[in-house]
Amino acid sequence: MGAREMLPESVLDIGRKAFRAYGMATARTRPDPDFLLIGAKRGGSTSLYYALLEHPRVIPLFPSANLLPKANHTKGIHFFDSNYDKGMRWYRSHLPSRATRARAERRAGGPVITGEGSPYYLHHPLAARRARQDVPGARILLILRDPVERTFSHYRERVRAGAESLSFEDALEAEAERTAGEEQRITENPSYRSYAHEQQSYVAQSEYAVALRRWLDSYPADRFHVVTSEEFYRDQQRVCDGIAAFLGLPPAPLPGAGKVWNPAPKAELAPAVRKKLADHFAPHNADLEKLLGRRFPDWTD
Repeated sequence: MGAREMLPESVLDIGRKAFRAYGMATARTRPDPDFLLIGAKRGGSTSLYYALLEHPRVIPLFPSANLLPKANHTKGIHFFDSNYDKGMRWYRSHLPSRATRARAERRAGGPVITGEGSPYYLHHPLAARRARQDVPGARILLILRDPVERTFSHYRERVRAGAESLSFEDALEAEAERTAGEEQRITENPSYRSYAHEQQSYVAQSEYAVALRRWLDSYPADRFHVVTSEEFYRDQQRVCDGIAAFLGLPPAPLPGAGKVWNPAPKAELAPAVRKKLADHFAPHNADLEKLLGRRFPDWTD
């Protein structure tokens, strides 16, 4: 193990703060992101983001992993949801500079792009409007998962984090009470951050059409590219080639495609609970299919 990899977390934290201060000081040299990967949470967005970074013309955020060796590449900035009060200079401090882009273009032999993946953007009631105002040229990527599986995975991730003590059925029962009024509080006080709205909205975050409409009201339909996690995990290369074409890039082999990032512990979902959730999501899935003009056979057949 190299000496830099053995640095204590306190030293690394100082390094992160120094990079962020430098990024803010040079914010004017840092162009807007080319794409936003807006969700869904527990839908495979981390695996998709890192697969896209394997493309030679997709460059990471700042600082990259080679500058901060104990961390992976930064994936999400969470600006348009939880950090909007920090301002655009702070947001731009995470983006690669024009000089970095130029060097990357010389290495890659063509134009490069960058983007971020913050999966709470999809569900946050103000994120779409904020993004449209501040990065109107961005293209929008979305990876969606069978809502039953996403809901259960979201719950298991919270259990793994030590943040959920209820059983799955009890957590579903408690969701309405836990999240009551939270969306209104967010819209009335834009600096308000709601743990319940982000982390305990297990069912609500799987009702995709409700949230996606806000984004479709903010960006033209041709700015969106939607894939499913089922498609992605069946053939990561094919799905990433489709995204590359949408982003104006040529196809490229992705050596690291196939890795699954941030998996939740495996567990069996009781058949009765699965059926109850499937019945709940059926009209939401039908609404989504109508909204996007495509079917999701992995979920509905």
